Amino acid sequence: MSHVLLGVSGGIAAYKACEVVRRLREAGHEVQVAPTTAALRFVGVPTWAALSGRPVSVDVFDDPDQVRHVTLARWAELVVVAPATADLLARAAAGRADDLLTAALLTTRAPVVLAPAMHTEMWEHPATQANVALLRHRGVVVIDPDVGRLAGPDSGPGRLPTPEALVETVRRMLTRGAAATSPDLAGRHVVVSAGGTREALDPVRFLGNRSSGRQGYALAATAVARGARVTLVAANVTLAPPAGVRVVPVVSAAELGDAVLSVSRDADAVVMAAAVADFRPAHPSATKIKKSVSGPPRIELVTTGDVLAALVAARIPGQVLVGFAAETGDAGADVLGYGRAKLAAKGVDLLVVNEVGEHRGFESSDNQAVVLVADGTSREVGLGPKETLADVVWDLVAARWQPGADGAGE
Repeated sequence: MSHVLLGVSGGIAAYKACEVVRRLREAGHEVQVAPTTAALRFVGVPTWAALSGRPVSVDVFDDPDQVRHVTLARWAELVVVAPATADLLARAAAGRADDLLTAALLTTRAPVVLAPAMHTEMWEHPATQANVALLRHRGVVVIDPDVGRLAGPDSGPGRLPTPEALVETVRRMLTRGAAATSPDLAGRHVVVSAGGTREALDPVRFLGNRSSGRQGYALAATAVARGARVTLVAANVTLAPPAGVRVVPVVSAAELGDAVLSVSRDADAVVMAAAVADFRPAHPSATKIKKSVSGPPRIELVTTGDVLAALVAARIPGQVLVGFAAETGDAGADVLGYGRAKLAAKGVDLLVVNEVGEHRGFESSDNQAVVLVADGTSREVGLGPKETLADVVWDLVAARWQPGADGAGE
């Protein structure tokens, strides 16, 4: 059981924090709610107390003998503020301590996660962006808001991520324990591809693969928990997107290649976890292909573009490139043999090699792999949750940014 201090600032999205409290408690965590005075104009103290099962304080002068901001800051194993308004971000960045929540933020040494929610113009204002950049520089995990319907008729970036996504980020932060106090991907922009591409045969049929996108989504969610700004290029994935991730939906290999190249121009790392088709129909039919007494039609296939090769050709200085190789062995070589050949041919920094088949790799919550490194070393990851493999990949990526590392970052 972990101790989570949940700060709530005064925005319309405060009502969503009620569901965050409920889900955290259902997961077995103790939750102490610290609302601002403005937040209480949206959701009152009785609601927070009933949901959390703990008394709620607002002011530093409540129970002064207990020095509430200090005791709460030391009690917490993780501090989450959802929603974090523009005002809260500004006060946190300035080191203000003019209420219980900001005083606790200034006192705590636990990892801090801020989930902004505000109108688009406020989020995009240079002052807010400067405050976010400063907080991230200090090691605070600031989750980018979702794009969607805001208060009133407007839509755009500024929407609080769903409670489910926020609680998942909390879980990943708590899993990292002490490592979460120093987000090693803070200030980095990473691009992840996920899912499986589809190549049209006709308006109703396609050539595809078994990829569910779970590994790519685990990589994206783990990167957010480690402080990164994440762009996720998702090919035909039906999973709910992780909190704070910009999702670019695509369908075909060509669309995926164009999207990845476009969003990677300023990326510090690109992880190609998507299963990209190697072939596509040369002449997809504009109408549905009908059954015929003469038998099925002959379908000519052509090779799709090599996205990894294009990324290597376009890479910017310091950019780390990671490929995935879903392989099966045959008479020509085993899985690792094919993986090593692919690593040498592609010119990427890391290649994640996993054996696939029915109920293995694809469409599963677990994975196992060997991560091959360009310097000839390797890291074996045993069967376990896909987020475990994701953390190993980010460990190896972050290591390549260290001074003196033998990698693209030097």
